Amino acid sequence: MNVCVPVTEDQGLQNPISLHFGSAPLFMIVNEESGAIETVPNGDLHHQHGMCQPLATLAGKPVDALVVGAIGMGALVKLNAAGIRVYLAPSGQVGDALSALKIGTLQEATPGTACAHHGQGPHGHGPEAGRGPVGITRQR
Repeated sequence: MNVCVPVTEDQGLQNPISLHFGSAPLFMIVNEESGAIETVPNGDLHHQHGMCQPLATLAGKPVDALVVGAIGMGALVKLNAAGIRVYLAPSGQVGDALSALKIGTLQEATPGTACAHHGQGPHGHGPEAGRGPVGITRQR
């Protein structure tokens, strides 16, 4: 399975996960079987809010799942419509998130967990917004 993780730096599996899909400077695509890693610059980094074009940014890249700190409703709908499942990992590093995905402890993103606005809507970003470490969701 090919997993895409929006990241803030290019440091392999130690990359910090980006807090928001559309504004991540890089996308890291990891083939879980082979361990191969491809880093793709986000060509749509400076889009208007709600105008993220995730499939255009990842055009031609085989992606089965996405692991992200947070994601807006528009991007979530577009990715799901393309058959890409989206999982939430609100903090940590790529390697930790991939381990949590493999054992099934990441929460799948839903319309109820999608961001309505940056810092507003159903939740903010990061652990202070009601989510714990990678793979754990706290009850509010």
